[in-house]
Order: sequence, then C-alpha cells, then structure tokens
Amino acid sequence: METGGVADTLLSGACVLFTLGMFSTGLSDLRYMRMTRRVDNVQFLPFLTTDVNNLSWLSYGTLKRDGTLIVVNAVGAVLQTSYILVYLHYCPRKRAVLLQTAALLGVLLLGFGYFWLLVPGVEARLQQLGLFCSVFTISMYLSPLTDLVPNLPGIPTSLIRLWLFWKYPQEQDRNYQLLQT
Repeated sequence: METGGVADTLLSGACVLFTLGMFSTGLSDLRYMRMTRRVDNVQFLPFLTTDVNNLSWLSYGTLKRDGTLIVVNAVGAVLQTSYILVYLHYCPRKRAVLLQTAALLGVLLLGFGYFWLLVPGVEARLQQLGLFCSVFTISMYLSPLTDLVPNLPGIPTSLIRLWLFWKYPQEQDRNYQLLQT
C-alpha cells in the first residue's frame, strides 16, 4: 500500500470514529432522561435535526453505493431515533414534540419524493442531493450561532467605547463635584 493510501485510510478511519463519537454525545442525555425520568435541560431539536441529517446522508450514500456513508449514517440515525423515542417517552408536552417531528418528517418525505421521483438521472440526483445534504449539515452546525446575532451590535459599540477611553483618558487631577439633589 502506498504512503498516500495508508494516510487516506487512517484519515478516513479517524473521520468515521470522530463522527460516530459525535453522534453518541446524546448518550449522556439519554442516561440523564432515563435516570431522572424527565427531560429538563435536554433540547429536543438537535436530536431531530441530526436524525433528518443522518437520513438524508444515508439516502445519498445509498444512491452513491458508498458503504462508509451508509454504515455511519445508519448508526447515527438509529442513535438519534432512540434519543427521540426516549425524549418522547419522558416528555410531558408530547403534542409539541410530535408536531415538530411530524413536520420535519413531512419535509423529509417531500424531499425524498423530489429527489427520487422528479430529478431525472442518477448523476443529477447525486449532485442535487449532495448539495442539499451539505447545505443542511452546514446550517445545522451553524444554527447555535444565531444566539450571537442579538449581541453582534454590541461588539462594535464596545470597541468604540474602548477606543474613546484610550483616546481620551480620564485626567486624575480634575476634581468633579457631585451634584446634590
């Protein structure tokens, strides 16, 4: 085996292990839900979006006949589905969870119908489905950054304040008198 082949194999194996490790991070939430029989402080949406992501990549891997994609995303989908089922079991507000799940599964089924029935040719299907999966994955992992958006205007205004403090330092020998009310 060539040096590049060994490096590629090791890198591919490391990627598979890290991906499976990432999918298994919900095991701590699973254990917490089972021990406390509650879903306090456990977010549901990451399980659901990761499951849809896994199912989308599983579909892409099946279309491409890529064994690695199929195995990794099948394991991920099984883990995420088990997290969802346990969450559903202990969740007091089942209706909201079921509505979110049904809505996202409906979108997933519409997407599968589009890619498998309406897009002609395997190559076009691979390109469009791969692009969809990539955009969905990127947006899924960037979604926590939306919490930073409200704070974004605070960054430049804080920098301006720091610059003003630096530019116009307080003079120590000035005596200001307090206003009496």
